[in-house]
Amino acid sequence: MKGRITDLDFYSIASGSSGNCIYVGTDQASVLIDVGISCKRITEALHAIGRSIHDLTAILVTHEHSDHIAGLGVISRKAHIPVYTTQATIRQILRYAPLGRVEEELFHPIDADQPFSIGDMNIEAFHVSHDAADPVAYRIESGHRAVAVATDMGCYNRYTLNHLKDLDVILLEANHDENMLQAGPYPYPLKRRIMGEKGHLSNIASAMLLSQILNDHMKAAYLGHLSKTNNYADLAYATVMSELAMDPNCTYHEGDIPIQVASREHPMDPVRL
Repeated sequence: MKGRITDLDFYSIASGSSGNCIYVGTDQASVLIDVGISCKRITEALHAIGRSIHDLTAILVTHEHSDHIAGLGVISRKAHIPVYTTQATIRQILRYAPLGRVEEELFHPIDADQPFSIGDMNIEAFHVSHDAADPVAYRIESGHRAVAVATDMGCYNRYTLNHLKDLDVILLEANHDENMLQAGPYPYPLKRRIMGEKGHLSNIASAMLLSQILNDHMKAAYLGHLSKTNNYADLAYATVMSELAMDPNCTYHEGDIPIQVASREHPMDPVRL
């Protein structure tokens, strides 16, 4: 997997309720979307594609929950990488004691729906509905390529769909199976939170969203941020594929576009566009 990175590289290092980290890179710049796993795991995953944490241009943070920032303290102290996220999220990160000291000068506040550039990547954060201070998802474009990471949202609307149009790669939340969640061990208030509008997308909701954004030039779609307790990979995949097959408005069939479940434990093969 080593070698020169082409127009745009998308690399899921980890995606799940226990930790998230996605790499997006070009010849001129490279970013991590979230650092919710250890610096050691990130370093090893980058090494596998011939990269180092010291090559990173920036870290983009979606929100302040620990499965998205757990590695931020160590990686920022080791490599002093600029961190881009919303002002409200910055405030919460700086209050999160388990991270240890994070240099405030590393933070660059951004606003949703206000595009910014890092190297040759044009980036837009957009609002998602989740129980965090000011959570966002990210769409990244370079040249004629576009990728997005959209997780941690209890619902979606036309605004969401508009930001997920014409993508080459998508990592989309498929957090839980509704029946597993309802019958599972979580206390009732937590179940309500997860199923609520500021919680997480179920497998069925993920399929409904995905059916509206699939397109002829999409190279890969990942189902991500699976719950360790209330979902498993085969079930998420089977549910999504079944829902797509039953949707009369969806013209895509299994095999038309590579759809797979992003692993929480192991990096996926990079997609090079």
